[in-house]
Amino acid sequence: MPNMTSVTRASVLLAFAFLSTAACQKKKQAEVAPPPAPVNNPPATTDNSAERDRLERERLERERLERERAERERKLAEMRATMTEPIYFGFDRSDLTTEARTTLEAKWAVMNANPSMRITIEGHTDDVGSDEYNLALGQRRAAAAKRFLVQRDVDAGRIEIASFGEERPACQDASEECRGRNRRDEFRIVAGEPVASQR
Repeated sequence: MPNMTSVTRASVLLAFAFLSTAACQKKKQAEVAPPPAPVNNPPATTDNSAERDRLERERLERERLERERAERERKLAEMRATMTEPIYFGFDRSDLTTEARTTLEAKWAVMNANPSMRITIEGHTDDVGSDEYNLALGQRRAAAAKRFLVQRDVDAGRIEIASFGEERPACQDASEECRGRNRRDEFRIVAGEPVASQR
């Protein structure tokens, strides 16, 4: 009958052999198993940088479009102001002054750039003289401005003229300076508002 010591020794050896075998198998599995694939995530800073670049490009584009819009609006306002600026005449005169010719040249440039534009020229006078005389003088003043533009190849059909004589004063003081402001032609755009060029 085997003694207890040999049985215990045999049990310990069997246990050791079992554990060794289990450890070897785990080691083999660890060697066979492929390492986990690396996750290819770009650094967060790259994503943030790309987003910042995109937002900056969008901001710059918005600013560019806003500048272009503001510039178009400024040009349109200038053209409207040019077209509605009055011209003035001497007492009992319907001939164009040098200043009036300069103003009409600027109006011609706007009309030339906007061929669908049509205007009305209204002749006015001060309150000196009879109503009939002043209506005729206002007509001559409006006709003088129209003639200037037509001689520069603006189609006569694009320009209407009218006279109001002394009926619509710009100023009502009894001073010579005020009367001078009433001796005028006024200009109104009746069709074809000006268009600002894209360039």
